[in-house]
Amino acid sequence: MPTYNAGKYLADSISSILDQTYLDLELLITDDGSTDPVTLDILHKIEERDSRVDVLYLDHNHGAGYARNKSIERARGRYIAFCDSDDPWTHDKLEKQIAFMNQKQCALSCASYIIFKKKKKKSVGINIAPPKITFSMMKRDNKIGCLTAIYDTQLRGRKYYMPTLRKRQDWALFLTIMQKCKIAHGMVEPLAHYRKTPEGISRKKFRLINYNAKVYQHVFGYSPIMSYAYLMLIFMPTYLTKRAITWIANIRR
Repeated sequence: MPTYNAGKYLADSISSILDQTYLDLELLITDDGSTDPVTLDILHKIEERDSRVDVLYLDHNHGAGYARNKSIERARGRYIAFCDSDDPWTHDKLEKQIAFMNQKQCALSCASYIIFKKKKKKSVGINIAPPKITFSMMKRDNKIGCLTAIYDTQLRGRKYYMPTLRKRQDWALFLTIMQKCKIAHGMVEPLAHYRKTPEGISRKKFRLINYNAKVYQHVFGYSPIMSYAYLMLIFMPTYLTKRAITWIANIRR
């Protein structure tokens, strides 16, 4: 979990992890140079209260990908799971998803998640994870919500780290893993809640075009021209179609 001035929602997200029915876990938090006293107070208190929590404090802000990598470096467990500081999990997420991964014998998995505004009672939609995600699908558009992603270091034989991109580094990580395993599996059951906030970077999709292109350059070695061509001709039509389908589905709900 990366944190950066996240005091407003942080306690809820941390509690959702520590209250999991799957008990054999460690919560590795990397604080990315927070200046908010509320955030720092929550982190200091929780690491004193629960021995499963390990907090690393960075002296200045590096970005979420860098912070996540610092947590991955310290991880001792077989499974690496990701959760942002404002997105709570369901209480049985890890238990259900790890059992699902063992059943499928998959190295990478994700789950559906509920979209809500500020409070979980105000659901505004749902993102449904595809049951089977191929490398070709992922290359066209990211199908894996980072807040639900888990990868198995034992099946892959190593840890994987996010590239040094300021944004979209999670998609680049999943593509890198899938270059080897080719298939990821998704659970249709929602196992997390995504908090839709005005300040959330994922709401600025069209401002991320340059970072999307950099993913193609970083993971596949494409030239800038080829990266933007692939982005405009393959990524954008796929992404817009997905958004339209999600919008129609949520209207029907």
